[in-house]
Amino acid sequence: MDKASVSRFTILIVAVINAMLNLIGYQTISDEYVNDIVAVISGAYFIWVAWKNNYISKKGKKQKEVLKKEGLTK
Repeated sequence: MDKASVSRFTILIVAVINAMLNLIGYQTISDEYVNDIVAVISGAYFIWVAWKNNYISKKGKKQKEVLKKEGLTK
Protein backbone atom coordinates (compact mmCIF):
# COMPACT_ATOMS: atom_id res chain seq x y z
CA MET A 1 0.00 0.00 0.00
CA ASP A 2 1.19 3.50 -0.72
CA LYS A 3 1.32 6.37 1.77
CA ALA A 4 -1.92 7.94 0.53
CA SER A 5 -3.85 4.69 1.05
CA VAL A 6 -2.44 4.25 4.54
CA SER A 7 -3.27 7.84 5.50
CA ARG A 8 -6.83 7.56 4.11
CA PHE A 9 -7.41 4.33 6.00
CA THR A 10 -5.97 5.79 9.21
CA ILE A 11 -8.19 8.88 8.99
CA LEU A 12 -11.20 6.68 8.36
CA ILE A 13 -10.44 4.55 11.42
CA VAL A 14 -9.98 7.63 13.63
CA ALA A 15 -13.22 9.19 12.36
CA VAL A 16 -15.21 6.01 12.92
CA ILE A 17 -13.80 5.57 16.44
CA ASN A 18 -14.59 9.22 17.21
CA ALA A 19 -18.15 8.83 15.92
CA MET A 20 -18.69 5.63 17.91
CA LEU A 21 -17.38 7.19 21.12
CA ASN A 22 -19.61 10.22 20.61
CA LEU A 23 -22.60 7.92 20.06
CA ILE A 24 -22.12 6.19 23.40
CA GLY A 25 -21.65 9.47 25.22
CA TYR A 26 -17.91 10.03 25.44
CA GLN A 27 -16.90 13.48 24.27
CA THR A 28 -13.54 12.78 22.63
CA ILE A 29 -13.03 16.36 21.48
CA SER A 30 -14.06 18.78 24.19
CA ASP A 31 -14.44 21.90 22.08
CA GLU A 32 -17.65 21.81 20.01
CA TYR A 33 -16.17 24.04 17.32
CA VAL A 34 -13.29 21.64 16.75
CA ASN A 35 -15.73 18.74 16.68
CA ASP A 36 -17.78 20.51 13.97
CA ILE A 37 -14.66 21.15 11.91
CA VAL A 38 -13.67 17.49 12.16
CA ALA A 39 -17.18 16.46 11.07
CA VAL A 40 -17.12 18.78 8.04
CA ILE A 41 -13.62 17.69 7.00
CA SER A 42 -14.54 14.02 7.47
CA GLY A 43 -17.72 14.43 5.43
CA ALA A 44 -15.91 16.20 2.61
CA TYR A 45 -13.18 13.58 2.66
CA PHE A 46 -15.68 10.69 2.49
CA ILE A 47 -17.48 12.31 -0.43
CA TRP A 48 -14.16 12.72 -2.25
CA VAL A 49 -13.19 9.08 -1.56
CA ALA A 50 -16.58 7.87 -2.78
CA TRP A 51 -16.17 9.91 -5.96
CA LYS A 52 -12.63 8.65 -6.61
CA ASN A 53 -13.39 4.98 -5.86
CA ASN A 54 -16.60 4.65 -7.88
CA TYR A 55 -17.38 4.88 -11.56
CA ILE A 56 -19.44 8.09 -11.42
CA SER A 57 -17.79 10.43 -13.92
CA LYS A 58 -17.76 9.98 -17.69
CA LYS A 59 -14.15 8.83 -17.53
CA GLY A 60 -15.01 6.37 -14.76
CA LYS A 61 -17.92 4.92 -16.73
CA LYS A 62 -15.64 4.38 -19.72
CA GLN A 63 -13.09 2.69 -17.45
CA LYS A 64 -15.76 0.37 -16.08
CA GLU A 65 -16.88 -0.55 -19.60
CA VAL A 66 -13.29 -1.48 -20.52
CA LEU A 67 -12.93 -3.54 -17.33
CA LYS A 68 -16.17 -5.41 -18.03
CA LYS A 69 -15.17 -6.00 -21.65
CA GLU A 70 -11.86 -7.49 -20.53
CA GLY A 71 -13.56 -9.58 -17.82
CA LEU A 72 -11.74 -7.81 -14.96
CA THR A 73 -14.85 -6.83 -12.98
CA LYS A 74 -18.24 -8.26 -12.12
